[in-house]
Amino acid sequence: MTSVAAALRQHGPEFLARFGPAIPLGVRKVLSYITRCRTGELGSLLYHCDGCQRRHWVGRSCGNRHCPNCQKQKTTLWLKKQTDKLLPVEHFVVTFTVPEELRLIVRAHRRDGYDAIFAAGAKTIRTLLANDRYLGSDCVGFFGALHTWGRDPLVYHPHVHFVVPGGGLSRDGSKWLQTPRGFLFPHARAIALYKKSFANELRRNGLYEQVPAEAWYGKWVVDIRPVGNGHAVLKYLAPYIYRVAISDNRIEAIDARSVTYRYTPSGTKQTKSRTVEGWRFVAGFLQHVLPTGFQKIRYYGPLSPNCKRQLENVRWLLWLHKGWTYWLARRSVVNEAVKTSPDVRCTECGHAMRLVQVIGPVDGVVPSVTPPQARAPP
Repeated sequence: MTSVAAALRQHGPEFLARFGPAIPLGVRKVLSYITRCRTGELGSLLYHCDGCQRRHWVGRSCGNRHCPNCQKQKTTLWLKKQTDKLLPVEHFVVTFTVPEELRLIVRAHRRDGYDAIFAAGAKTIRTLLANDRYLGSDCVGFFGALHTWGRDPLVYHPHVHFVVPGGGLSRDGSKWLQTPRGFLFPHARAIALYKKSFANELRRNGLYEQVPAEAWYGKWVVDIRPVGNGHAVLKYLAPYIYRVAISDNRIEAIDARSVTYRYTPSGTKQTKSRTVEGWRFVAGFLQHVLPTGFQKIRYYGPLSPNCKRQLENVRWLLWLHKGWTYWLARRSVVNEAVKTSPDVRCTECGHAMRLVQVIGPVDGVVPSVTPPQARAPP
């Protein structure tokens, strides 16, 4: 079977033998969870099919946020929730990266490095949009999502995508302000402010002296792109929010020495295959593991739960700005509920199955449990 988990099971021991104690405990845990996911080592579920009377054993999922198989439902829920929060205005994706000379430092200090990209990027957006020349608003709701890989999962490329609406509230909170169509703020100003803010974040974390001097004179990239109403960019980002680096369908072959996978080089549409030593594949995958408890999606302004100005107030002022009537605010269409626990279907007859027993892991930490039978109504 060709999958990320199979590749990690095959070559994880060699990776551990090579690097031993140098591997952080959090990374070891992620490797352990993914390699045991759905194997039965974490426990299993016993289902009964009322259609053909067969019983099916299913290994329990690890639930780790880095596992390619355990985050699909969370992706669907996140996409719906974020789509509901979109404002009916033009949106922009602002992407902040770091030069190649800085990537090794960020990878060695992931928590501080990622925090620095978030903090510097958010400060850049807020500062420029508060400028009266561009918008003049200190109340703009946006969010950022961290990615650490590009087209090739073995390449380390930390960056944050911020999804920003083209507008915000006036300083007194009485009206909606709109940016010109297709324009958020100047690239040159954004790059200069981001570089300065990032340097200050590194100084605060004691990392500035580790940066080679030439890094500050190299090419810094801040990409600003209009993305229409924002729906398409959310669909693009959603699969990356709860996924790490590479999915199972890109693994072509696994043998005793190597792993072969597919990737599409940046700027092209031609898919290529790459074969690497097995332990290098494991190392390349695990370099994207986040620090324990790290928040890779962050919300700012009215999208933040701690903001004093609620999103509905912002939406109402925007509707007044557009001249729309109040009935739109009440939403004439009721959103359908998202199914959080899809039916498990029998592989033989396709009939829905019911859970009859939860079996604990092999070490016996969780005891076996038989779910109670549903009672008939009185």
